[in-house]
Amino acid sequence: MAEETGATPFDAPGVQLGHHDGKCSFQTIVETYDLADPALLLLAEIVGCADTDRLQDHPVAAGLEALATGYSIRYPDDNDNLRHQFELYDALFAWCRLQVASR
Repeated sequence: MAEETGATPFDAPGVQLGHHDGKCSFQTIVETYDLADPALLLLAEIVGCADTDRLQDHPVAAGLEALATGYSIRYPDDNDNLRHQFELYDALFAWCRLQVASR
């Protein structure tokens, strides 16, 4: 499908923008495109820990995993789930910006 439409596949087995070397797809995207915003890097660290079962590696990761699981239960349709979770990730990114600014 991606080849037919010219889309860039991600978060699927065997694709460039997928899980690699213990990192989640979001971390791979951040690294691949050399994104360097410190708040985005913190967000990627938290998401990576939550998405690769390393909840103990960041104090916010377990909370994110719990919320993401709850959203999946409440909104089993992928598109509906994503639409609702955007606000959550926007809020987490705002928190990351605050954390970086206070360093």
